[in-house]
Amino acid sequence: MDEISDDTKSGFRRVELLTGPGRRRRWSAEDKAQVVAETLVPGVRVSDVARRWQLHPQQVFGWRHEARREAEALRRTMPGVTGPCFVPIVTESDVGSEVASGRSSIEIDLAGAVVRVVSHVDGELLTTVLRAIRGSVTAA
Repeated sequence: MDEISDDTKSGFRRVELLTGPGRRRRWSAEDKAQVVAETLVPGVRVSDVARRWQLHPQQVFGWRHEARREAEALRRTMPGVTGPCFVPIVTESDVGSEVASGRSSIEIDLAGAVVRVVSHVDGELLTTVLRAIRGSVTAA
């Protein structure tokens, strides 16, 4: 009769190699947005997208719900917005003499307030001003 040796007695252990994704992956906002955007294409099934990204479909549904909540919050803070917002690009030929004279600036229309920003403005100051404007709208 053959003798069966126990692996633990001989000093060898069974090693299991897991090749899938780690248990606690950290997803960037860009990756989440890309996954959610893929699920919004007509005819695409969430479970197919989840499988391709090695996710559980429930996780993707959670991200979709989160994105929907954030979009609704944006609509509440900016009532005139019904969909994605895009800022028009103004080329140098549109601006003309302002660029040639070095007085280039941009205008930011936020919550009914227009902020004109000249070149070389302090980024922290601009951020503070824009947050204050946005905060005044949400507080009202």
